[in-house]
Amino acid sequence: MQIDVTRDIFRLAQVFTISRGSRTEAKVLTARVTSDGVTGRGECVPYARYGETLESVEAEIAGLSGDLTREGLRDLLPPGAARNAVDCALWDWEAKRAGRRVWELAGLPAPGPMITAYTLSLDTPDAMRAQAAKNAHRPLLKIKLGTPDDMPRVEAVRAGAPGATIIVDANEGWSAEVYSDLAPHLVRLGVAMVEQPMPAGQDGMLAEIARPLPVCADESCHDRASLTDLRGKYDMVNIKLDKTGGLTEALALRDAARAEGYKVMVGCMVGSSLAMAPAVLVAQGAEVVDLDGPLLLAEDRDRPLHYDAAGVHPPEAGLWG
Repeated sequence: MQIDVTRDIFRLAQVFTISRGSRTEAKVLTARVTSDGVTGRGECVPYARYGETLESVEAEIAGLSGDLTREGLRDLLPPGAARNAVDCALWDWEAKRAGRRVWELAGLPAPGPMITAYTLSLDTPDAMRAQAAKNAHRPLLKIKLGTPDDMPRVEAVRAGAPGATIIVDANEGWSAEVYSDLAPHLVRLGVAMVEQPMPAGQDGMLAEIARPLPVCADESCHDRASLTDLRGKYDMVNIKLDKTGGLTEALALRDAARAEGYKVMVGCMVGSSLAMAPAVLVAQGAEVVDLDGPLLLAEDRDRPLHYDAAGVHPPEAGLWG
């Protein structure tokens, strides 16, 4: 089995800002596994928050050799971006070799379209109101927060998109006191959920305070091993393949989280349709889907995912799976 990895850059449609910084392009790694004349592809987005760089993840993938299996990959790479790209490439390779779709191989029902959130970049309240008004036709908007001036931004988005459901992502930028202070006002404005209000590892107070606004674990939840530490603190988990280490663990995490009573969100880094494609399978039946990466791009893969009023549609075989 031959394993290759390349870097790819996709321009963003506009500057994308969160509390940690801004970007104008998505830098991704594409892994390819080839055997028996068949090539499978997978994409990952290394994330500095988890100590990953393009160089470090590229080296992890390039260091693999031999005949890989998804089961054996768990012993070779930890959960994270590198394992995600290779795991998804192996799924794609297996499907192409068998002449079947990935969901058939995984024993899943045929997937359908899912309504996805559309993320509004962090900006001034006036600019965010304008963004919201431009996207008011979308049923679900996500706001990036995590600053001392969050409430004016939420109020501006609500004014700009009065009919949309709103979720917010604090990106670990709040304290328990800030959450407790803001939660009633966010509920009043129709906000449905907040992601990761407090830093991972410093979120114990979430078990001690009332949570009138449901809280979703993002940076605090990577794979099934994370679930034990979430009990009593979170109401929902955000499953991202770049955290779980691929589709294999993402599906297992989804089932384990539901068994423990958590609601499920399926999210993404800012990547191309190739990165979103396997996540669409995990997103089937999820309470919240946030797979809008391609909507933020000015350019995408060949045969990109299709988005319309029904949401994000499953991938064509020519893209993945």
